[in-house]
Amino acid sequence: MADPSSYRPKPGEIPDSPGVYRFRDEHRRVIYVGKAKNLRQRLGNYFQDLAGMHPRTATMVTSAASVEWTVVATEVEALQLEYSWIKEYDPRFNVKYRDDKSYPYLAVTLNEEFPRVQVMRGAKRKGVRYFGPYGHAWAIRETVDLMLRVFPVRTCSAGVLRNHQQKGRPCLLGYIGKCSAPCVGRVTPEEHRELAEEFCDFMAGRTGAYIRRLERRMAEAAEEMEYERAARLRDDITALRRALEKSAVVLTDATDADLMAVAEDELEAAVQIFHVRGGRVRGQRGWVTDKVEAVDTAGLVEHALQQLYGEESGDAVPKEVLVPALPEDSTAVAEWLAARRGSLVSLRIPQRGDKKALMETVQRNAQQALALHKTKRASDLTTRSRALEEIAEALDLDSAPLRIECFDISHLQGEDVVASMVVFEDGLPRKSEYRRFAIKSFQGQDDVRSMHEVVSRRFRRYLAEKDRTGEWIGADSPEDAPHEGNTGTTGAISTTAGAGPGTTGVPGATGAPAVTGAIMEGDTADDGRPKRFAYPPQLVVVDGGAPQVAAAQRALDELGIDDVAVCGLAKRLEEVWLPGEDDPVVLPRSSEGLYLLQRVRDTAHDFAIRYQRSKRSKRVRTSPLDDVPGLGETRKQALIKHFGSVKRLRQATIEQICEVPGMGRKTAESVVTALARTPVAAPAVNTATGEIMEENDGGST
Repeated sequence: MADPSSYRPKPGEIPDSPGVYRFRDEHRRVIYVGKAKNLRQRLGNYFQDLAGMHPRTATMVTSAASVEWTVVATEVEALQLEYSWIKEYDPRFNVKYRDDKSYPYLAVTLNEEFPRVQVMRGAKRKGVRYFGPYGHAWAIRETVDLMLRVFPVRTCSAGVLRNHQQKGRPCLLGYIGKCSAPCVGRVTPEEHRELAEEFCDFMAGRTGAYIRRLERRMAEAAEEMEYERAARLRDDITALRRALEKSAVVLTDATDADLMAVAEDELEAAVQIFHVRGGRVRGQRGWVTDKVEAVDTAGLVEHALQQLYGEESGDAVPKEVLVPALPEDSTAVAEWLAARRGSLVSLRIPQRGDKKALMETVQRNAQQALALHKTKRASDLTTRSRALEEIAEALDLDSAPLRIECFDISHLQGEDVVASMVVFEDGLPRKSEYRRFAIKSFQGQDDVRSMHEVVSRRFRRYLAEKDRTGEWIGADSPEDAPHEGNTGTTGAISTTAGAGPGTTGVPGATGAPAVTGAIMEGDTADDGRPKRFAYPPQLVVVDGGAPQVAAAQRALDELGIDDVAVCGLAKRLEEVWLPGEDDPVVLPRSSEGLYLLQRVRDTAHDFAIRYQRSKRSKRVRTSPLDDVPGLGETRKQALIKHFGSVKRLRQATIEQICEVPGMGRKTAESVVTALARTPVAAPAVNTATGEIMEENDGGST
């Protein structure tokens, strides 16, 4: 735990301009990003008496080891840069809204020759028009099914489209009138695109005019006594009205607006957003977050606005955003939203009428979402905390192991020896940190030696990262010396990399150069992004007993690492082994700490087995023909197709091989030589019948 006074900037070093600041920990990892109208005033608040700070703020400043800042020209630029850095660095002390699912959108692929209507999730793509998000994919499909009668737009995949183009006949939807069948030329690409654009206009809220147009056409058909066409138009109008009934009118003035509500307690907050287009609720979404920083409702709203609109542009940002509390600098936020939309955006709190009533509905949804989340997660939070405390107590650790890494070795009778490393942070798996190793230093089966190699390789990489950043400086060899340029100066004036003189490196920023106040020694190339093997765990767990634990501890000792605890979990009796101890630590079977260790160990075991199996399957799929120089895949397939299998190819003469198209005598001789060098595998046996099966796969031996 660091003393904030150890890295406090000197008086006068911090400018009194707008900017964005970053706190970093001892491993150069960015742990908090903030913005300020006046950097000097804002940063000064972090270096007051800890007793007067909010507990979360005090935890952040004592976890940090340095602070740096960047000056920008305006508060809008500060807002944009703060969002970019939070997204880039994923700081642990910033509020980040996370959801347990990817919301589905109704998407129209206007970037294709024949636009397609479909359900889409994930990142948005250029040239695709999105509507939603929706709570459930089935709600989209029901709406689309009703509207295809009026707007028979293509819904099939690219593969199905090509298939029917080749066949020259449409699919079932084309026969029943729910697709205009562009695959067989019933409509031109221009006519089909016009249908798709009408579909988009209807979904965007321009519904009344279109229905009135259909009603006029229906009346005209009836007057002309074209009763069948009038009946079809009547059914089309009925289908559209049924689709509209699924999203009732909530604002009578056909408003386009997003309404946001926040429900919170001391630890967590839930945000709910209703997307209203044309006066109807077109989508709903919500997030829940831990309040890892000291933030009020206005701050939560600002973070939610950044996440909601940070990647959006154009009509995806509505004309009006209604919130329960205005951000600290609502003018700057409104300007940022307007820049993303391309026109004026109103950011305000509804005071009366339909909008206030709808906001109360959104607020009730937020409260219910928070209550449901707490019901689901209450036991999980409690048990994870208790598990980490039990592990710390059982292993006599100074503090709870917030980062645990587990290693496991996997092989099949000494072949394809591999290892896995899985990472758990705060009792939860961090899959982006998982790593796989192939054992390189020896051949054969030796789990103890393999464990020593893997732990050594992992922590050598950690030491290399420390050396690269200048954090770990050894005096015994030139290689351990700090790199040139690692002694950054405090409060130095510098321009951001890639920006011209007189710029801040922020899009649209001009004027004074960026001011970076780096109160530490650090590699200028180290930008705070999480690096591979960049920081150590508090606890290393190995899958095994005393020998594997001793090997892991020996690897750490050889590297001079003495601040990482080691233990092993043996499968047979689930005993916890510590280095140098003759007897294991036995945790109660009902212990949450033992359950967490088992989960970590089993995760590493499964991850290692998957890697080992993938390596083995690749090796099994190899063919003796792979070693023939100059023999590509095309001629390999031609040989197998001609002879039927590798077994029959072995029996062929050079002259017979030369009969294969594209095979010359020199290549045929190489094939015969390669097959002669490769031993013949034992025949496959059907274990159910005892029958010896002929080799016919053509690819393995």
